[in-house]
Amino acid sequence: MDRRAFVMGALAAGAAAWLLPGVLRPRLAAFAAGNEAPGAGGHEMPEWPMWPDKVETIDLPEARWRELLPPDRFGVLRKEDTEPAGSSPLNQEHREGTFVCAGCGLALFTSDMKFDSGTGWPSFFTSVEGHTATKRDFKLIFPRTEYHCARCGGHQGHRFSDGPEPTGQRWCNNGLALKFVPKGEAG
Repeated sequence: MDRRAFVMGALAAGAAAWLLPGVLRPRLAAFAAGNEAPGAGGHEMPEWPMWPDKVETIDLPEARWRELLPPDRFGVLRKEDTEPAGSSPLNQEHREGTFVCAGCGLALFTSDMKFDSGTGWPSFFTSVEGHTATKRDFKLIFPRTEYHCARCGGHQGHRFSDGPEPTGQRWCNNGLALKFVPKGEAG
């Protein structure tokens, strides 16, 4: 590991420990213990999609995430992989509903926020306030803004400043990191 990666990792770990306290509400305790798996294996949280007033974090070991998520979703959500452009069926999703984190079911976007960016990935001009967190990403040398689910820390994609009005933002999301819940359905 080179010095820059070590320093960046240490800073990220310190920031995560300070910003994401890992306090679980009682209904999330069953999930952390392995008795319930929201959004994975057909076991959803009671309030799917979740619109909490305050987002409590989930802190699970990598082995538990490997059990809960299929390999392709694990790669994107936990290892910050990127799916091939144009591969997500969510690109063609035009129904009214909510896009939720595929790891924990937290509502991240609504269908009203979605637009066709022409990039091959589901794109949104904003997110549900307080349901995403960001960090700087230097994987392609130049700095980018990576965003992830505020509850489980699952990698979603990158935010750019070349989107439409009213925000001018493009939240370029991996389709594997999301599930779509049509309006009126419980997920």
